[in-house]
Amino acid sequence: MDSYSLKSVFDLPVPFRSCFSFRYFNSLQSECFPICFHSDVNMVISAPTGSGKTVLFELCILRLLSRFINAEGRFVHVKGCLKTIYIAPSKALVQEKFRDWNQKFGTWGINCLELTGDNGTYNSRNMHDVDIILTTPEKFDAVSRYGVEGGGMSFFSGIALLLIDEVHLLNDPRGASLEAIVSRIKIVACNPKMKLNPIAQVRFLAVSATIPNIEDLAEWLKVPDDGIKRFGEEMRPVKLTTKVFGYAPAKNDFLFEKVDILMQFSRGKSALIFCSTRKGAQEAAQRLCQIVMTFGQSNPFIKSREQQDRLREASLSCSDKQMQSYILYGVAYHNGGLCLKDRNLVEGLFLKGDIQVLCTTNTLAHGINLPAHTVVIKSTQHFNKEKGLYMEYDRSTILQMSGRAGRPPFDDTGMVIIMTRRETVHLYENLLSGCEVVESQLLSCMREHLLAEIVQLTISDISKAIEWMQYSYLYVRMKRNPEHYAIKKEISGGRLEKHVQEICVQKVNELSHHQMVWIDEDGFLLRPLDPGRLMTKYYLRFDTMKKIMQTPENCSLEDGLRVVCCAEEIAWIQLRRNEKKILNEINMDKDGRLRFHILGNKEKKKKRIQTREEKIFILANDCLTGNPSVHDLSLIQDMNSICSNGSRISKCMKDYFVHKRNYRGTVNSALLAKSLDQKLWDDSPYLLKQLPGIGMVTAKVIFTSVYCPLIA
Repeated sequence: MDSYSLKSVFDLPVPFRSCFSFRYFNSLQSECFPICFHSDVNMVISAPTGSGKTVLFELCILRLLSRFINAEGRFVHVKGCLKTIYIAPSKALVQEKFRDWNQKFGTWGINCLELTGDNGTYNSRNMHDVDIILTTPEKFDAVSRYGVEGGGMSFFSGIALLLIDEVHLLNDPRGASLEAIVSRIKIVACNPKMKLNPIAQVRFLAVSATIPNIEDLAEWLKVPDDGIKRFGEEMRPVKLTTKVFGYAPAKNDFLFEKVDILMQFSRGKSALIFCSTRKGAQEAAQRLCQIVMTFGQSNPFIKSREQQDRLREASLSCSDKQMQSYILYGVAYHNGGLCLKDRNLVEGLFLKGDIQVLCTTNTLAHGINLPAHTVVIKSTQHFNKEKGLYMEYDRSTILQMSGRAGRPPFDDTGMVIIMTRRETVHLYENLLSGCEVVESQLLSCMREHLLAEIVQLTISDISKAIEWMQYSYLYVRMKRNPEHYAIKKEISGGRLEKHVQEICVQKVNELSHHQMVWIDEDGFLLRPLDPGRLMTKYYLRFDTMKKIMQTPENCSLEDGLRVVCCAEEIAWIQLRRNEKKILNEINMDKDGRLRFHILGNKEKKKKRIQTREEKIFILANDCLTGNPSVHDLSLIQDMNSICSNGSRISKCMKDYFVHKRNYRGTVNSALLAKSLDQKLWDDSPYLLKQLPGIGMVTAKVIFTSVYCPLIA
C-alpha cells in the first residue's frame, strides 16, 4: 500500500482523533481500517509481531464507542451498557494493556477493569459498570461461570466485543479455557432471552503472529471472507536477522554468556535472554553478573555515571534481595514468581534502558512490548508439565520470542540468537517459514468445562450439550483432522455428528456416576448437584474433586493435607534428583519442627523421599511451620504453588463436608484452608507475623513470653 493510500487519524470522528499519537496508520492498519472501524463483521488476523496489531483492537473498541456519538458529534457515554472483553495469555500482557488503555480511554469516562491473579477483586456492581474487562482465559472462565446463574444473564447481556490476543494459545493445554469462554458466549448469544441485548450481535476479533490454519479459526468464529486477513514478513517493521548455534547437550551451560558474543550481536543495545525455567533465568542473571564483575569499571552494560546512580537507587526499592545486587550491574531477571511491584520495577528499568540485559522465561514472549535489539533463546527445549519431560517449544512460541527483537519504534533492525541441539539446528534455520497447525485442547478437560455449563444452566439437556460442543474449535478441527482426535480419517458428516453425541453422553454419564449432575430417567434432562457446583465454584479438576469425595468421614487434618498433595492442580510439580537430600533432611526433623512426617516401615520417619506426592507433603509441612528451612528458588516457588492451590482445594473440601453435615471434616478442612492461606499452622510460634510491622524475630519473642506461660 503506497503512502497515498494510508488512512489518517482524521478519517476518525473528531472525539476519537486524540486516541492516537501518530497522524497516519501503517499499511497493515490502513488495509484493516474499513472493516475494523466501518463494519461490525468478525475478524481473524495473522501478522508478524510488532506490526501494529494493537491498533486494530483499539479501532474495534472505537467502532463500539461510536454508538455514543450523538447527532451534534459529541461523545456522550453511558457506563457499562456495551462491554469489551480483552483476553490475553499472560498476566504481564494484560497489565500492560490495562495501563495503556486506562490512560488512553480513561479521560473519556471509560472504565477499565483488570482481572488477573494479581488483581482479581471484583463485585457485581463494578462488573456491571465496567466498559472494558482485561483478563486471562482462566480468570475470565472462573468469573464468567457465575454471570448467568447469579446475575440473571445481566453480566453477559452487555458483552458486545470480544478481543482475543495471541489466539494460537489454543494449541497450549491452557487453550481449553479460551475455547470454553468463546463457546459459552456463543451459546448465551443464541439464547432467546438475549435477543434484544448486545451479546446477541457480539463481535469477535482474534489476532496472532502465527496462525497457519487461519481458515479453521475463521470458521470457528464465523468470520466472513472479507474479515480474514493474513499478512507476511513484508509487514514486519524491522529487518530481523537470525543466528542459530548448535551444541552438544552436555555442553549447553551458559553458552551465550561469553560477553564478547553477546556484545557482538547486540551492538551495545538491550538484550532479552529467554530461559526455559524460572530458576534458569535467575541463574543466568547471576552468572552474567559474575562475569561482568571481573571487568571492574569497564562493565559493558553500564554506559554512564547517571545510569549507575539510577540503578543504585532502584535496587534499594526492590524487595527481592538477590535482584538488588544484579540490578547494580545492569542485569536483571523477570518471571512469574516475582511480586507485581518488582516486575513493574524491572520492566520500567528495561524500558528506560537502564537495565541492558533481562533474563526471563517465556512469560515475556506473549506480547509485552519491551524494547530489545537482541533476543537470545538459550534453549529450544522446555519442561512440559503435562507430560513430565523436556520437549521442543512449538514453533509459535519460538516465533513469539523472536518477535521481541527489534520492535518499533525502538530499532530498525533486530537480532535473534537461537541456541539449540546440533540435531535440531535445521529446524530453526528457516525460523520464519511456517509453524505448527493450531489444534484444540478441549477434549482432555471436557468434563470440567461441560460441568461448568451445566452448573450455570447454559446447558440443561443433552441436545444443548451437543450444541455447545458444536460451537467449539474442537468440532472444527475434528472435521479437518479427525485422526488427531482418534477418529477414522474418512468419517462422514453424519458419523461425525454421532461421534460428537457419543462423547457428550459419555462425559455426562461420568459426571452422573460421580454424583456431580442429575440425569432424568430418559437420559435427556440435566441438573447440577452440590458436588458439581462446588467443583465448578472452586475451579477444580475432575480427579481432584473425586479424591475430595473419597475422603474418609472421620477426616483428620493430615488426611486433608494428603488429598491436597495428590491434587491434579499441582501434579506438574516434579521430584528432582538434586532436591532429595534437603527433603530427606527436612523429613528427619531433628529439631521437631514439623507437625506431620512421611513414615516408612514400623511408623518410623522415612529416610528417603521417593515420590512427587511425598515431596509436596514435606514442602507443605515445612512451609506451615512459619519459618521454612527451604531457601532454594525452585522449591520456594513449588511451595507457593502448593499453598495457593491447596488453600482453594481445602475450601472446597470444607464446603463439601458442610454439604455432607460432617462436623469433624468441616473443622479440619477449614483449619487447613486457613493455614495454607496464611502459610502458618494455628499453633506456630510465628503467628503474629501476619500483623503489619511484626517480623519473624518479634513474633517469636512475643509468642515465647506471652503465649507459652499462658498455656503452661
